[in-house]
Amino acid sequence: MITDETMERIRTFTKERDWDQFHSPENLAKSIAIEAGELLECFQWSGSGYDLQAVKEELADVMNYCLQMADKLKLDPDAIINEKIDQNEKKYPVDKAKGTSRKYTEL
Repeated sequence: MITDETMERIRTFTKERDWDQFHSPENLAKSIAIEAGELLECFQWSGSGYDLQAVKEELADVMNYCLQMADKLKLDPDAIINEKIDQNEKKYPVDKAKGTSRKYTEL
């Protein structure tokens, strides 16, 4: 769970630098994709020989941009995650999906 204090730190950091002008939903979505690519790069040549500190930093960047996007769109991260899990529970019932990576349309 992200605390109100953490969200306020994110808002303050952005506001102090006057960066909100650059944080449209489109730009935030682009930033999420870019940072997700940098996270993936941590595993580019070895799935087991990764630098945990680098992974933490890139994961934090992805999460930061995701939280900023939710905030910009006035969405509650906890609520939208739970809504999506509700949908996924219906699409991937345990009796059909357990132990398989097949898409719900193939179950």
